[in-house]
Amino acid sequence: MLGIASWRFHAERAEMLDLSSKSAGLLPDTPDSLTEILLGLRLDGVEYGRCVMRAPWAVAFPAQRSARFHFVGSGGAWLRTASTDWVRLQPGDAVLLPHGSFHVLASAPDVPTVDIDSLSRVAVSDNIYLVGSPPGTDSVQGPPADVMFCGALRFNLDPLHPLIAMMPPVMLTSDLANKDATVPALLDAMEREVALDRIGACGILARLADALAASIIRAWVECGCSDATGWVAAVRCPRIGKVIAAIHADPEGDWSVPRLAGLMGASRSSFADAFTRTMGESPAKYVAKVKMFQARHWIAQDGMRVATAADRLGYESEASFSRAFKRVIGHAPSAARAG
Repeated sequence: MLGIASWRFHAERAEMLDLSSKSAGLLPDTPDSLTEILLGLRLDGVEYGRCVMRAPWAVAFPAQRSARFHFVGSGGAWLRTASTDWVRLQPGDAVLLPHGSFHVLASAPDVPTVDIDSLSRVAVSDNIYLVGSPPGTDSVQGPPADVMFCGALRFNLDPLHPLIAMMPPVMLTSDLANKDATVPALLDAMEREVALDRIGACGILARLADALAASIIRAWVECGCSDATGWVAAVRCPRIGKVIAAIHADPEGDWSVPRLAGLMGASRSSFADAFTRTMGESPAKYVAKVKMFQARHWIAQDGMRVATAADRLGYESEASFSRAFKRVIGHAPSAARAG
């Protein structure tokens, strides 16, 4: 049976760190703890579809928790999101929507849309489908087909994690291909698989798509394609990066400002100023977020009791923990279990 392989950022780590430190000046010569966290970001394929569409067509993709990925094998497509105008995608282009936000793909901007779930689907395996037209119809008479490979991917981080939250709504390979040699190499490999349509091509495409989506994010992280605050800014400042990594490595820790300042080797006031300037929020707020992300994982994924999570994270009462949880996450801890 065809499976989906998880892909980790640590491939060719030594070469990647050398390139980034010499050309972009973002990472230190030796990988620090924060760099390890960034490079450890994983994406797992939830489902994929090889889509064969004949003009005129337009498909709407509703908002979802999982990220969306599209690769244009042949023909072309137009992309529009709720916050951007139409953008033309050419053969060999790929786009990643990290937040899974609403968007439309179409053969032309003026074509009426249908929902993606209304298209025909033929299962190839548990999570790979042929979408839009039956197998073997690519060569029927009529206008040339637009062939795409589309997928849904899940991050190994909480959707509200700071690294995910700071990503832009849309990432295009045309913006990043010249910053990471891995991106065009994977695009070429996907284009060949789509064109040849060989046995097992969908499974290979799924693995390539996992790797390509991860490479897109890696190029974005390495090149500092973000605002001047947040995780990428912390990578540029190893002393702040050391503090961030320590918090994430031990969410249960008692991370007071004096203790964090000691890790950085600075006074309380200078540490607080530097942290807030780099991360865009105070140390206390950031620590609270990390603790609540961990608590939500424990409650929703591991079935942990709310009282147990509160105790492990150092809260004196379940009530004070619940107030902090709702302030950060937006709902009560009990709703996390229900979700």
